Amino acid sequence: MGELVGIEQIQTARELAKGVWVETPLEYSRVLSDASGGPVYLKCENLQRTGSFKIRGAYTMIHGLSDQEKAAGVVAASAGNHAQGVALAATTLGVKSTVFMPEGASIPKVAATKRYGADAVLAGRVYDEAYSAAVEFSKKSGAVMVHPFDHPDVIAGQGTVALEILEQLPDVASIVVPIGGGGLISGIAAAAKALKPDIVVIGVEPMGAANVSLGLEKGEPVDLDEVSTFADALAAKRSGAVTLEHVKKFVDEIVTVTDDEIAEALLLMVERAKLVVEPGGATGVAVVLTGRAVLPKPSVVVASGGNIDPLLLLKVLRFGMGSAGRYFAFRTRVKDAPGSLHRLLGVVAEEGGNVVGVEHHREGASVRHLFEVEIAVQVETGGHDHVRDIKAKLYAAGYAVEDL
Repeated sequence: MGELVGIEQIQTARELAKGVWVETPLEYSRVLSDASGGPVYLKCENLQRTGSFKIRGAYTMIHGLSDQEKAAGVVAASAGNHAQGVALAATTLGVKSTVFMPEGASIPKVAATKRYGADAVLAGRVYDEAYSAAVEFSKKSGAVMVHPFDHPDVIAGQGTVALEILEQLPDVASIVVPIGGGGLISGIAAAAKALKPDIVVIGVEPMGAANVSLGLEKGEPVDLDEVSTFADALAAKRSGAVTLEHVKKFVDEIVTVTDDEIAEALLLMVERAKLVVEPGGATGVAVVLTGRAVLPKPSVVVASGGNIDPLLLLKVLRFGMGSAGRYFAFRTRVKDAPGSLHRLLGVVAEEGGNVVGVEHHREGASVRHLFEVEIAVQVETGGHDHVRDIKAKLYAAGYAVEDL
């Protein structure tokens, strides 16, 4: 590969895009600071135009095309964030854009991509199939492929995030960055290390999509056998050759977090930080909450995006509450007699559980006796210890408890 992206390229990217993207705020987080034992700030790229950092890299690359290339248009493949970034960047520059998205892509993300001016084409069941369709379209039409991460101009654009961080918090000692294909961390690390060599840059991947970690282990980009994470913005099967070289050179450490940990982090962001982020945008927060890495202070966590489907948000919040012990759902059986349900809920109430939902069934496979009723109960709780206390109370009262 060629030379790594330098600070001059990143500074140029910032100058050429004035007025295109916004300088996102850097917000002090008391809850993360308390959890980490020192000042922690959030770089709110979830408040960026199109809802993520992707506009930075997409605009930088498209701006750098020749007039002939711009006339041919651009094409991209994406499940959402890159699609919107390419669409807005191309429209801003007067360039026609076509974006291929998986058939299961979020409806709001498809609609947003169209609103930003792209022709959105649904192709294939998964991202890899949409990407193959985009490559084929590029060959036939001559449209320039805008890669989501593995291009020097894209990396330079993403690196402008670091320029803002260093101006907003000059004494920053560490930056935590989510990793999908590695474009964002490549740009941030290249810029940060050039301007402040002793800064620590830590990457975080979902455990079910740790492609960059695998690439580092093998010494080259390799495909994961499978990708399994609900953080769809980070669900890349393979890192890029360009990004992997940047990670090798500039990144100090890469850690992984589980989907459960991401869900708990997302819940905290909504509940305590009052910020809506997508699962990928919460991975850095999960690192702080789990203590998975040592973070020199002050530290900045990049909240990379906020494009989450409202239905997924509802599901994730409930899942996050369950992971944190804040939500407990169980099934049991009681006698089909007056007062049985009241007695059951009374046991929960005695332990301070807040019942938020009840379903009962008099027939079905789980009802084993003629005169019994199956009850499903959803309870808001105060944490894992509280759940254990409620379950112990139910067992002591003679109820068989099955977690849902």
